[in-house]
Amino acid sequence: MLTEKHKHILEKAEILFAKKGFEGTTVRDIAQAAEVNLAMISYYFGSKEKLMEALFRERMAEVKFKIEAVVQNSNIGPFHKLEMLIDQYIIRVFQNQAFYKVMLIEQVQNQNVFILAILRQYKAEVHQLITSVIKEGLSTGEFKNETDPMLLFSTMIGTVLQMVINKEYYAGISGYKEGTKEDYDEFLKSKLSVYIKSLFKATLVK
Repeated sequence: MLTEKHKHILEKAEILFAKKGFEGTTVRDIAQAAEVNLAMISYYFGSKEKLMEALFRERMAEVKFKIEAVVQNSNIGPFHKLEMLIDQYIIRVFQNQAFYKVMLIEQVQNQNVFILAILRQYKAEVHQLITSVIKEGLSTGEFKNETDPMLLFSTMIGTVLQMVINKEYYAGISGYKEGTKEDYDEFLKSKLSVYIKSLFKATLVK
């Protein structure tokens, strides 16, 4: 069970990993950012590698808990569940851009076997949950077409991440000029929500 102090250190490490990379970030950097004694990092986590693993386990556990809450809700239909999961994911990426950058880097580099193992387990569990929603929709007749859940959600993940990475570029080509950074993020989240839901609907319902 992580304490608030553990979580505080992980949050600061997450930001540094996103900015400087895992290799470019030192334990001293993390201690200074978290305003804790250097020895406390070793006491709490053992090493920088173990700290990174703790970060991924914590974030993946949070995500899985939220997905399970939606999937297991018997009061809403299958497509509404997917709509909720889409919005959850969009909001999560925009709120935790540092972590998703770190996760993307780790998967591209494909070197940390422990992180990759955590991600494989998480993906397998989420795939099973999403598959159950697709099967539910097919069994009730709400979904007309069977599809590959992995491909469906990969489409969502890739679209959202690419938009976040390229949001400054998109502002230029879309002609968006009004409001604050927060306003622009809300504009993008709304655009992504409508677009991805329409893709899911066209794939599963029509």
